[in-house]
Amino acid sequence: MRTLVFAVLTFSSLALGQANDVSYQFRSVEDPAFPADDTICAQAPFRVNVKLGASLWSQHVRVVDGRIVVDQVLRIGKATACVELTNFLFPPGLQQNFYAVFDLPSGRYTGLGTCTLSSNNVPQAGLVLAGCTLNVVSGPNGVLGGVITSASTFNPARLAGYSTGSLWTLQAYTAQPVPWWPWTGGGQGFQLHDDRRSDDEIDRVRRNGHGH
Repeated sequence: MRTLVFAVLTFSSLALGQANDVSYQFRSVEDPAFPADDTICAQAPFRVNVKLGASLWSQHVRVVDGRIVVDQVLRIGKATACVELTNFLFPPGLQQNFYAVFDLPSGRYTGLGTCTLSSNNVPQAGLVLAGCTLNVVSGPNGVLGGVITSASTFNPARLAGYSTGSLWTLQAYTAQPVPWWPWTGGGQGFQLHDDRRSDDEIDRVRRNGHGH
């Protein structure tokens, strides 16, 4: 019996070990050339009142200490973020629902989770810093799941010299290597949107797995 149990555990470990760990780091920059996609926000399982469109960029990192020395090397994709903003004072510690789709060269990743506000006055009043943690709810063929995290800056007050954007880390687990192919895809500050879906329609999206 002990031999059988050991064999089963060994087989399970080998099976689990077949999953591939693939990670990306990139920067999102709010970009009027890539407006938010309303059809994406219609899939959010909550009431959306802020939509953000962004371009995605690779970065150059100094190898001796990891410092980012060029934060926009090559545009690698686009993203749409959908937010349920509940408090326009942006108090630290507040969690807000966040749904986002990232179109990357390796494919489309969809994340669902929350962003937690960390401050609303650094380096000056009105600038909002936050951290987001999103579960990967869908991805390219073979993706089993994962997590997308960010260090984010939001500029709802449109303060001069600052922009809305995030530094993202995407970690996914796949049953097979993610194929690499060229990506062929293509307002400043917060703009409020009236989500005209009924509560029943939003509940239906939630029950159906966020439209995916």
